[in-house]
Amino acid sequence: MKKTNTFRLMEQAKISFTPYEYSVSDGKTDAVSVAEKLGVTPDIVYKTLVTVSDTHEHFVFVIPAALTLDLKAAARTAGVKWVEMIPQAKLLSLTGYVHGGCSPVGMKKQFRTFIDASAESLPLFFVSGGKVGVNCSVSPQELAKFIGAAFANVSH
Repeated sequence: MKKTNTFRLMEQAKISFTPYEYSVSDGKTDAVSVAEKLGVTPDIVYKTLVTVSDTHEHFVFVIPAALTLDLKAAARTAGVKWVEMIPQAKLLSLTGYVHGGCSPVGMKKQFRTFIDASAESLPLFFVSGGKVGVNCSVSPQELAKFIGAAFANVSH
């Protein structure tokens, strides 16, 4: 498996993780499909969502595969009036990642990041490895410390 920038950064920081590759030939790259391909339950596979706020700030939210971002809770957590998902067309230029391969590690700029509180008690969870078809399992606590993320109730 070719190392992604996400994996290089985690290795440099001595973060313990296990990389996984899965086929995307069927076109299914949503987090629930990824869980199925990895052979794990969707409640431990998390997706990375990028938002923009009323103050034009960007925030990153890492939430369970089968849940949706609670925009009101996300805005309260970030301390702004509202947040909305960024247009998919802006994802690559803003983060350096494409839809389906967006990792909370190694974006062009480190935005304030929040990991759903449901991950806080998990020993390991799965997040994107920074490329479509690549994922990794990692300790949510280690990842949060590395990227400066806070845990918060932001999904439903």
